[in-house]
This record gives sequence, structure tokens and C-alpha cells, in this order.
Amino acid sequence: MDAGLPDHTIYRPEDMSALNGVTLPLVIWGNGACVNAGNSFSNFLTDISSYGFLAIALGPIVERAATGPAQPPAAPAIQQPVDTTQLPRNLPPAATDRAGSKYYKHLNTTKIAVMGQSCGGVQAIEIATNPRVTTAMVWNSGLFAQPSDMGGGKTLSKKDLESIHVPMAYISGDSTDIAFNNANADFEYIKSIPVFRAWERGVGHGGTYNQPNGGEFAGIGVAWLNWQLKGDQQAALMFRGSDCGLCVNPKWVVQTKNLK
Repeated sequence: MDAGLPDHTIYRPEDMSALNGVTLPLVIWGNGACVNAGNSFSNFLTDISSYGFLAIALGPIVERAATGPAQPPAAPAIQQPVDTTQLPRNLPPAATDRAGSKYYKHLNTTKIAVMGQSCGGVQAIEIATNPRVTTAMVWNSGLFAQPSDMGGGKTLSKKDLESIHVPMAYISGDSTDIAFNNANADFEYIKSIPVFRAWERGVGHGGTYNQPNGGEFAGIGVAWLNWQLKGDQQAALMFRGSDCGLCVNPKWVVQTKNLK
């Protein structure tokens, strides 16, 4: 945690000075159930950060139950979503304008991904319209058919998807995932932007987040972020083309629109 961001949890290299000129793109994360616990997806976010990203999760570090990936032992207050006016506050304090900050010259604040799982995925959709956002990943989530404010922010309807102008990815479990139909419907509604939709057979709403290193979902997240935030064309092969990495994986079912 950082004193300048008491309501967030930051995943970053322990020694920022050891980056030797490498700058880290930013990943803003909303938790499943919108829980106010920034360590509720720690396996997943630690793995993603280890590939050269600075991840910021909504909520402080809290005591976690011995089992269960997302819910802290005491029911926390729902974390309000980061909306378009709040997003800049999720940058580490004085990260870009004050020499002496641990983040000074170590962040690439022109490359920002917003992501979230379930309720947190709705939060990510809400802030994906921010002009500072580069890409969005929606995990085990999607908007309801009827307008809803489940993310704690504005009431969202499918029409709000028309305001998003960045590439998106929807990743979920199979039809046992309660958000499966929502994700499919969002994908069908989106017309003009690049969008990737994939779901894994035999996986439910809980994904693989609590597996060591975040499981298979973390690997997909790293590849998408490497492509979208770092321009890694090798990583793009997991998603692009009829013979993409996930396309030929028998565990996965894939659909795409407008990917180049």
C-alpha cells in the first residue's frame, strides 16, 4: 500500500530504481463482487505485475479467509467504482511530476488498461470511455440486458458500450458462469471496435484467479496487455487470426470482431 493511495493496493517491483529506464504501463483493477479488498486477486495481479506492469487494485490490503479467492472474512463495504473523474487519482502520487517519488520516470502513463472481474468488470466497462484508457479487459462479466448500477457508479445500459473506442477483451468460463450470457450479449452488441471473446470449457465464474500465479487466466491477461500496451506482436498471436493460440486450443472457444 502507498500512503498517498490508502484505499488501493499496488502491485509493483519492490525496488523501482532497479528498472534501469524501463517504464511500466498501468493496469487498474476492479474486484469481483466489488469488494473493498485490494488483495482479493493477489495471485492473479502479482503474476501480471511481474511481467512489467504496475497494477492498482481497488481497496486496501485486508485479512483474507483461508479459503475462497475473493471474499475477505468480514463483509466489507462495496468499493465505489473509478469513474472518469476519479481515474487520475489511481495513479501513484506525484508519479510523473516530482523528482524523488519512487514512481518518478518509472511509469508509462500513456498506456493504461482497465480490467475487472464480475462486478469489477462492470466498473471497468464504466471507465473504459475515459480518453486516457488504452484497452479494457472484462473478466467473467458483462452488462445486464436491463440498465443497472451494480458497479456502484452510474446506471449502465448496452448503449454505453457505444461510447468505448478502445480494444476490448471478454474472458469467462463456460455456460456455468453466471456472466456467460452477459458477456456474449455485449460481444454481439459491439460493432465498431476491436473485441475479443473467449471462454474456457470446464471453468465457472470463479475463473483461475486463485490458482498459483493466477492460473491460465493470468497468462491470457499478460499476453493481451503485452500486445495492447507494449505492442508485442508475438503476444498478439494468442488472439489474432483464425489459427490464434486460443483458437486452436481445444479448451477454449473464441470469437473476434475487427481485430487486426
